Amino acid sequence: MHTVWKGSISFGLVNIPIKLHAATENKDIKLRQLHKECMKPISYKKVCEGCSEEVKSDDIVKAYEYSKNKFVVLDEEELEKLRKENEDKAVEIIDFVKLEEIDPIFFERSYFMAPDSGGSKAYSLLRKALEDSGKIGVAKIIIRAKEQLAVVRVYKEMLVMETIHYPDEVRNASDVPNIPLEQTVVKKELETALLLVDQLTTEFNPDKYTDDYRTALMELIEEKKVSNPTVEADSKQPAVASNVTDLMEALQASLDKTKKKKTPARKRTQRQRRLKFNHQ
Repeated sequence: MHTVWKGSISFGLVNIPIKLHAATENKDIKLRQLHKECMKPISYKKVCEGCSEEVKSDDIVKAYEYSKNKFVVLDEEELEKLRKENEDKAVEIIDFVKLEEIDPIFFERSYFMAPDSGGSKAYSLLRKALEDSGKIGVAKIIIRAKEQLAVVRVYKEMLVMETIHYPDEVRNASDVPNIPLEQTVVKKELETALLLVDQLTTEFNPDKYTDDYRTALMELIEEKKVSNPTVEADSKQPAVASNVTDLMEALQASLDKTKKKKTPARKRTQRQRRLKFNHQ
């Protein structure tokens, strides 16, 4: 299975070298576009809007459009340095929460987590801790030059990392038009609807659900391969952080570090903030 990311993840002072493998794959059938006259593939060229000339990759720079036709140009060296500074950091589990506290709208993509060399013991420790506590870990990770919020949980005897959206990436539900706010449901209709829900209720079995459109499309393609002449186009185609060896020592140090953070002074500050908020 292809490795998409390699690094380490930590909780407290326990460090686990890991590899990420994509847990899902897109099985959409990709259709190419051909020129109707000669049946050759259509290519897409990068053309400058100003001089209408085709532009080579070496002549392209990246920029951010902060207002209409006004750009801030970013050098590749600057972007690479920024990526390197963040990618070199180990993934740290920030918090532990309950899975049911996260709405499914936040979830994005899943990755299988496998221990890298020397990480099996710490990997097993984190897996067992998550299983017994019933919690999942919340962490941050840089994947493909983007900082992602992610959760770590147990799935079929392994750890899975699932990237999730940041709150500002989830659009405001109140902006959706024509949502009825008043309850205008007739009691008899509701009773019938609940009866229907009860009759259709079953245990979730993912194997019973199939992509009927994809199956039918592939059948059509196979039929046309046999019954119709096919066309043929030209063949030309355009550092891992070290692992903490003494897990007990690392766990104890992490607990001591957490206790130091929870001082009476901090509690008084939080109480003062609450009093100030209530006063406002």
